[in-house]
Amino acid sequence: MPKRLASKLPRDHRLLRLETLLRLRWYTVIAQAALVLLAHFGLGLQLPLGSIALVLGLAVALNLALGVKTPASYRIEESAAFVLLGADILQLAALLYFTGGIHNPFSIFFLAPVLFSATALPPQRTIVLGLLTMAASTFILPFNEPLHWFGGEDLVLPNYFALWLWIALQACILFVGLYAWRIAEEARQLVQALAITELVLEREQHISDLDGLAAAAAHELGTPLATIALVTGELLRGKLEDESLRADLLLIKEQSARCRQILAQIPTLGEPNVAPFRTVTVSSLVAEIAQRYKDRGAPIRITSHGSEPEPRCLRNPGLLYGIGNIIQNATEFAASAVDTRIHWTDREIRIEISDDGPGIPAFVLDRLGEPYVTSRPISAPEVETGENTGRSGGMGLGLFIAKVLLERSGATLEARNDRNGTGGATICLFWPRHLFEDVARKDDQDNWAKAKEKPG
Repeated sequence: MPKRLASKLPRDHRLLRLETLLRLRWYTVIAQAALVLLAHFGLGLQLPLGSIALVLGLAVALNLALGVKTPASYRIEESAAFVLLGADILQLAALLYFTGGIHNPFSIFFLAPVLFSATALPPQRTIVLGLLTMAASTFILPFNEPLHWFGGEDLVLPNYFALWLWIALQACILFVGLYAWRIAEEARQLVQALAITELVLEREQHISDLDGLAAAAAHELGTPLATIALVTGELLRGKLEDESLRADLLLIKEQSARCRQILAQIPTLGEPNVAPFRTVTVSSLVAEIAQRYKDRGAPIRITSHGSEPEPRCLRNPGLLYGIGNIIQNATEFAASAVDTRIHWTDREIRIEISDDGPGIPAFVLDRLGEPYVTSRPISAPEVETGENTGRSGGMGLGLFIAKVLLERSGATLEARNDRNGTGGATICLFWPRHLFEDVARKDDQDNWAKAKEKPG
């Protein structure tokens, strides 16, 4: 991920507060002590309380040291969490060593540190902790203090049963670790993708604000520039003996005229108090978006038809980016042209964007719109926009962001490959007409109310 984009994302959400981890560790120590006391005094099992107390005492001392030296709100780093989980594994192995080893039913708790690591730490550290857990459980298989059972007898399971119990424990460590990591990784990817979506939307909003500001500036600066030109002309028509002064006035007049020409090229808003996100017809919106990508690849053909009146929408960043991303992808993959068909009725609005390229791979089509799903080799996205820079690579976030933004406006997205076998893909966008027009209608009403409030 580009450094400038990564710097804007929130700090890695996998990091836990130390208070949370300490609370779990205290619960664990208390539960272990309670079970030992219950087994020894309640059930009459003969346990080496001195050795067990030493192991539990070390865990208590570590908890106290962590609680004293660091504030409760501190978020523990990955390396520190890795060390603490490793210590938990060794502590559990020590307790099991004094209480029967792998024959002890509580050996299943070896899964807990691996599960925690899989959800909170990178896979490399989880693999190391998994190997440590396997090594510890393997060590206490032949080496352990027998568990003194009722009647003073030692609880010794048949060798083949203990072996299969060990095999089952190793298999559970692998399965639980992989399963938990996969679930947590999908959640992390979704959170990160949503964060990038917000950054992209924020940028589009900023660009649209600048568009409105530029148009308003063009409108407001016209009058002072005209005044400068008028005053300069009046001075030039007077008697000026200083030729250098005349040359300076001519330069001022020339440059003010140039400024007016530049400002004339910026579309004005007509009314300075009208919101910069003015309402447009759906065909005008698509034409504006297509204009951005006319030189990005294949030419774009637009057709539109439907019953009158044509629906209007608010020109907002979500629609601009969402539809634009789909058109951009189509132009990059199309062989000769991109067809954009717009159709509307009194109930529905439909936009179909089709290309004649290779189509969407089956494994992508089944998961279209999910983050980090792409047929392109992975590369960094465009730093400022989050868009893919070309066919060479992408993170699979572009269409995910587009889908999220379009669904916010009430759209439904469907994708399919050409059924005739000639190649190409089609992405269809559907809106209920009332959802598409509601925001625009409210915006028009607000502008009309503002106009009525103007004096005179």
